[in-house]
Amino acid sequence: MTWTQNYDPFGHWWLSTLVAALPIIVLLGLLAGLKVRAHLCAVAGAATAIICAIAVFKMPASLAISSFFYGSAFGLLKIVWIVIAAVFLYDISVETGQFEIMKHSVAAITPDRRLQLLLVAFCFGAFIEGCAGFGAPVAIAGAFMIGLGFKPFQAAALNLIANTAPVAWGAIGTPVHALASVTQLPESDLSAMIGRILPITAIIVPFWLVRAMVSWEETFEVFPAILVVGISFAGTQWFWANHMDSNLVDIAAGVVSMVATLLFLRVWQPKRIWRFEDERQEDAAKVERKDVVKHYTAGQTAKAWLPFAILSVLVLLWGLPTVKLAMNQATTPAFKVLMPDGKPRPGAAGWDWPYLHNKVFRTAPVVAKATAEGARFDFNWLTATGTGCFIAAILSGLILGLGVGKLFQIFGKTLVRLRFAIVAMTCMLGLGYVTRYSGMDAVLGLAFTRTGWFFPFFGTFIGWLGVALTGSDTSSNVLFGGLQKITAQQLNLSPILMCATNSAGGVMGKMIDAQSICIATAATNQVGNEGTIFRFVFWHSVALAAIVGVIVMMYAYVFPQFIPSGLNFIH
Repeated sequence: MTWTQNYDPFGHWWLSTLVAALPIIVLLGLLAGLKVRAHLCAVAGAATAIICAIAVFKMPASLAISSFFYGSAFGLLKIVWIVIAAVFLYDISVETGQFEIMKHSVAAITPDRRLQLLLVAFCFGAFIEGCAGFGAPVAIAGAFMIGLGFKPFQAAALNLIANTAPVAWGAIGTPVHALASVTQLPESDLSAMIGRILPITAIIVPFWLVRAMVSWEETFEVFPAILVVGISFAGTQWFWANHMDSNLVDIAAGVVSMVATLLFLRVWQPKRIWRFEDERQEDAAKVERKDVVKHYTAGQTAKAWLPFAILSVLVLLWGLPTVKLAMNQATTPAFKVLMPDGKPRPGAAGWDWPYLHNKVFRTAPVVAKATAEGARFDFNWLTATGTGCFIAAILSGLILGLGVGKLFQIFGKTLVRLRFAIVAMTCMLGLGYVTRYSGMDAVLGLAFTRTGWFFPFFGTFIGWLGVALTGSDTSSNVLFGGLQKITAQQLNLSPILMCATNSAGGVMGKMIDAQSICIATAATNQVGNEGTIFRFVFWHSVALAAIVGVIVMMYAYVFPQFIPSGLNFIH
């Protein structure tokens, strides 16, 4: 049985759009409006999506239900597993007492919370995004900041804001690879164009990040450091995207930015050290008591950082295409399926998902011609990023002297702590896949294409919407890359510009997607506060996406000569 998507079941685009938005309205309405627990919101949103798909869009029930379980399985292996492993590593570090030493080592660089925020959430988070993506930086950096002494709410919300500028090249450039594959446009041009949009925001985001935590005056007190962080990151991002490749953009930018900031802080510190109010009182009490500050040797500090060093190395190795492919072929039979003629099976690797693979067809105007939607599940149990994080946690625990029994005990506690977040993230991925295979996501995206001359601005929000729905810039590019290309050609705009815009605008939706919020609350032990965090970050997300939209408008109508020349569209 096959089924073709219908993008206007009511014959009135605005009514069809409203119904297509119902799952998101239910999810976010319950989450932010009624403050219902996230896992219950996710279940309600997913149920709404399935009912709308079957009752309104006439999607066969078997396809709708199968798409939900497909998304849930993807979420468990690709997203939830990363969060569990990252929090497990953090729990091991805390259990062995190493996190206390790490806190002191960071404080030795700078006790100022504003500068720690830039180093951990922005620089270190960008490096982890470049290596792993898919929620890993929010989980790892969020847990890290809690260990440093940040308030749980701030650790969660600020990491969501910080995890924007690097997302377009996350997981060794996966979003750009997917965009090029879907649109059949040169990957080098797409990466270069994204690299001419996002570096502008990469200078803005560090300032925005600090201002979200402190006042204007307190932000300008560390303005020199903000400039060093932003310019070093943006400059490296622009250079690598335009002159090197799309794989290591974030890794290079994160490392350069971190090193440049550390060197700068050796010669410059703010005149006033900023701490949280309760910390100021505590620090004053310590001075009055003449408490002795504990000092650690270089060896003790190196040992404390060892778990995160192991994590960084393994996550980077797990992301390298050659390493990943070799391990997949050795452990996952579906990666080397041969057709009857003896040739390798074309298309994505993995097993065909029952009742779904190539059963749903997308059609015009979302794609140029009717195209079957693939649904292959690559059970890459070994090369999943979460497995790399889990192995790093096990190795770290053993090196730090924990026995196997103690490791299992800690892992059990981690699972119990994350149980509601696991349900929430799994159901949210299921919801996202139901909207994708039913065509409801396309209905929402098509509504933005009616904006005519303002399409470059609102095209940004198509990418933003895609990430808000799916939690992934990669998925957003797969969903809307073709739509952006077709609309750009119809409006005499550059396809390179608008497809790159989908990815660049999408990154600003990362902070409000329910999946990322659940990851943040799980990593910072704040399950139940998802609605509060969503309300805090929502307007930051919209404002930053609008800034990207203005940048794209400028490229489209004022500076078209700066669009990569490979397929530059002459107005």
